[in-house]
Amino acid sequence: MVLSFRKTSRTGCRSLSFALLMSLFLVAPVTVAELRGLSDAELSEVEGAGVGLVLENFKFSHGSDQPDASGNAVRIFRIGGIKSTDGRDVDITVNHLYVSGPDSNYGANLSSVNLGRLVNPYRIDVVDGNVIGVPNKAVLELTAPSMVPSAEGYDCLSTSVGAGSGTCSSRPANADFHGERPDVGMQMNIAVGDDRSANINIYAKNAVIDGSYIRLWGDDDRQQMVGQFKLNFFSPEVFINACDQNGVACGSRILMSDFVLQLAIGNRLQPVFFDVDGTGNFVLDVAAIRKPGPGEISRDGKRGSSNTQVWDFYEEYYTNPEYRSNLTIGNLSVGSRHFGSARVQGMLTQYLQIRTKDLAP
Repeated sequence: MVLSFRKTSRTGCRSLSFALLMSLFLVAPVTVAELRGLSDAELSEVEGAGVGLVLENFKFSHGSDQPDASGNAVRIFRIGGIKSTDGRDVDITVNHLYVSGPDSNYGANLSSVNLGRLVNPYRIDVVDGNVIGVPNKAVLELTAPSMVPSAEGYDCLSTSVGAGSGTCSSRPANADFHGERPDVGMQMNIAVGDDRSANINIYAKNAVIDGSYIRLWGDDDRQQMVGQFKLNFFSPEVFINACDQNGVACGSRILMSDFVLQLAIGNRLQPVFFDVDGTGNFVLDVAAIRKPGPGEISRDGKRGSSNTQVWDFYEEYYTNPEYRSNLTIGNLSVGSRHFGSARVQGMLTQYLQIRTKDLAP
């Protein structure tokens, strides 16, 4: 079943179309029904249930934080309640945030774009953990459009090639179609007391996040929520700079062309743990990998003379490319200086801990 909604803003110049693709799990009708919780084992049996989300003719812009005729600030997206170490209030204001079609000129010229396709939407689903390597668990999965065979997909960076050029499902724009690769950007400002910094601008053109996902499930031993996070981010141009409050005087721009980030945090052998400590701060923890069980790796390191279960465990951990992160920049420039290409490949997160801190004195 496909549900389509259209909404027009007050100005009449923006439209938002939602296409919601729902897969329904049918049960026999009953006169009296009761909702009850399901165990992990029961949830792991669920098949064919999920929600696919496609946004058509979509554009979004949070306007700049400018005063109206009465001097009152309007359209403010602000994060407060933070204090510096010396007790001053810290204010984070997002002056501009946008999602647009291509050729937006860094948010100045907004147009429509599609996010997802009916044949490959964004998905929210409960999947059987046995299928994805998380035994006997029901896993909540939030995914972007999936990667596809190269014979069917498009090059993830090029905006001028056709089908059969790469593994990304999201299509680039052409003369007749606004595509599925949005321009995205944000301008933000941080103030500490009366000291307000310059505006920080971050923009990305024709962004693609195909193949990205978040998976969440419960860990029985630590009684915590754990997960697996994969971010694929492709953009032919990522732009960063800082400007004064009026946006007139700007510093040197940092421009990264042909930017590719494939970030993997947590995996089925070493998931990431989410927690809140005794002070109310959040903790993200990739703990040291657990030993898979009794048995040893022999001195010669060969499978035939080692415990095969233990050997296979470490072999997958150290050789599976899905567990590793990569960063590629086709060309890095700062101002008028070009530094050429850069690449970091095969990073494996073996231990990571991130804690939020209360900055109040």
